[in-house]
Amino acid sequence: MSSGREAAMTSLTACRRLDAWSDGSLKAASRGLDRREAALAARLTYGVLQNRALLDFYLGHYCSQPFGKLEPFVRDVLRLGAYQILFMDRVPDSAAVNEAVKMVKDRRRQRAAGFVNAVLRRLSREKGRLPEIPADDEAGCLALRYSHPVWLVKRLLGLLGREETEAFLRLDNESVPTTIQRNTLRCTAPELTASLGESGAEPRPHPWMPDCWEITGGGDLEAMAAFQRGLFQVQDAAAKSAVLAAGLRPGMRVLDVCAAPGGKSFAAAMVMEDRGEIVACDIHPHKLGLIEKGARRLGLQCIRTVQADGREAREDWIGGFDLVLCDVPCSGLGIIRKKPDIRYKDPEQLAGLPAVQRAILENAAQYVRPGGVLLYATCTVLPEENGAVTADFLCRRSEFRKEPFPLPGLPEQNDGELALWPQRHGTDGFYVCKMRKL
Repeated sequence: MSSGREAAMTSLTACRRLDAWSDGSLKAASRGLDRREAALAARLTYGVLQNRALLDFYLGHYCSQPFGKLEPFVRDVLRLGAYQILFMDRVPDSAAVNEAVKMVKDRRRQRAAGFVNAVLRRLSREKGRLPEIPADDEAGCLALRYSHPVWLVKRLLGLLGREETEAFLRLDNESVPTTIQRNTLRCTAPELTASLGESGAEPRPHPWMPDCWEITGGGDLEAMAAFQRGLFQVQDAAAKSAVLAAGLRPGMRVLDVCAAPGGKSFAAAMVMEDRGEIVACDIHPHKLGLIEKGARRLGLQCIRTVQADGREAREDWIGGFDLVLCDVPCSGLGIIRKKPDIRYKDPEQLAGLPAVQRAILENAAQYVRPGGVLLYATCTVLPEENGAVTADFLCRRSEFRKEPFPLPGLPEQNDGELALWPQRHGTDGFYVCKMRKL
């Protein structure tokens, strides 16, 4: 790519045409860009995805034809231009308009160039008096203002009420510092922060999770010397909470049923001082390769990978593990702030997830030794994927009981299950339930 704007356009096109994830498509499109242009590409890609419905609403008022009937490419160009005009104070409106027109002309859409120019210039002139968002429908108003699907906003209103729902939606559209966990087997805290500083990053201790830092700046994390030396892994405090809830000790035997890309297996190995055994599973062979690569980078020896389907029984594993971790496939609605395109998932496709989650949990339970722990986790906020799954399991399996777990730095008590929320805890939306086998 020659510029951040071109990279953003390429990424948005991949998301639309190929149903690609924004983080992966953006990484591919930004390859070869300098730090400044790569940062622009990220800001534009995520900004458009985070505000797409709102941008479409405004643009629709300045188009001479229905916005939804425009060519998809033209819609994306208009969104990119409108985002810069409405949300990026440091970009002159004239530059946003001119670059959008150039993008259209470069693709030989001469007739569309005049249209794009007219729409964006009118938006620029009238951005101080934009059309008002209809306020007669509470869910619809919030859905449009924060570009979330109405069905999700309605669910959140029922769970949280108006004030917390709006806080949740607002945080989904704000930039999030990257949270990392120190590799306690390879470096001290001062060594890590010094190395991060040399790469231009600004680390700040996590507000309540020990050995975690929130970092900003520094550019590509994977290019940092600290990353390449295996001094840290990227992991949200919510995900690390699941590992700490398990009560791991050196020498344990652990099964991570749905392990890829390996973050919880890595965190568990560090807690266990790389002593014992962690069997990390996934159904896809290429994902096992990612786990193996990550373990090598971090210098972890106790992890071995196995290709396995979490719903299919393995006779040789029955009763063989001190901890069985089920970080099951889920809707991912707790991590919209990091993957903004998750909000556009088809709710009908999510309806079948609880059945898969129940099947994995039921199968995994037989691998727990007497006295061992079964840990269920998701990165979603929907009760039907969280408490409803574990409550159903516990009703049918009397040999398991929920067990409370303390978390360092978090005074909040729990009865064995805990829901973490961005607006309450400053983490991803996350659910964890700890169950002890009697």
